[in-house]
Amino acid sequence: MELYIPGMAAVRERIGSSLFERVAGPEGPANRSRFHDAPGERWFGPDRPVRAVHGDASMFVGGLRALLLQSLHPLAMAAVAGHSGYRGDPWGRLQRTSTFLAVTTFGTADDAQRAVDRVRDVHERVRGRTPDGEPYHAADPHLLTWVHIAEVDSFLRAHKRFGSQRLTSDEYDGYVADTARVATALGAVDPPRDQAELARRLADYRPELRATPQARDAARFLLLSPPLPWPVRPPYAVLAANAVSLLPMWARRPLRLPYLPGVEETGVRVAGHGLVRTIRWAMARPPSDRPDSDPPTPDRPGEGPAHS
Repeated sequence: MELYIPGMAAVRERIGSSLFERVAGPEGPANRSRFHDAPGERWFGPDRPVRAVHGDASMFVGGLRALLLQSLHPLAMAAVAGHSGYRGDPWGRLQRTSTFLAVTTFGTADDAQRAVDRVRDVHERVRGRTPDGEPYHAADPHLLTWVHIAEVDSFLRAHKRFGSQRLTSDEYDGYVADTARVATALGAVDPPRDQAELARRLADYRPELRATPQARDAARFLLLSPPLPWPVRPPYAVLAANAVSLLPMWARRPLRLPYLPGVEETGVRVAGHGLVRTIRWAMARPPSDRPDSDPPTPDRPGEGPAHS
């Protein structure tokens, strides 16, 4: 039972609305209503693990970790640097990604397929060369698979550490299998379907990974100079520290990210749990500001970042 504090519902609503607008954009409320309430068949039923993971506030940590990990592939990083506008419009990129995750996880099958078709159309046009002259194409199935497994590994690890309700090992395998459906629709070839296969595929890509100047520049931007007002930077620093703490050492070293085991295992992790719980509290559907109102239900599907 939640402790009633006069005026707290208004505070919660203000924080939650601000977070939601940042993540989902101005069309977020309308999109959320359509994705969750529109009748029709879904790719994933309400009991599927992908809904539990993508509807959880741990996605905030996992999303940042995914960006750092993905940057280690020179072709993926060159495509991001040349075409995504992550510096000029970082919030727009976040909102587009959030909306895509939301519609493919919670929306109707028709809406999900339309979203996939739009992304595939964009990927087809994203071509270029790295600073070293190596050609890239965002629709390349091998590159798509790297982006996918880096993202899935990040969301899974963040949920294991910060999720409100841990899943069983079989359910986490089910999560990997669920996400494979979306990856296949996007053009990835034979994406992993359980945790063991996910780990093997990550290992297979390691010889291709390195930290280019573009990757290190992106890491500095994401971790040290995000486009945020100063009052928000301390909690973001907690988010960033926990995203870094979830990276393996082989990913940290090339990006020149620090490793402080004693601090990470105590202060950073404790602060991360507190921050994720606060985000979860703020983004849950707020009760009315009355003592007799019903308590909120934490982490119902669609109340996390991928719910626009």
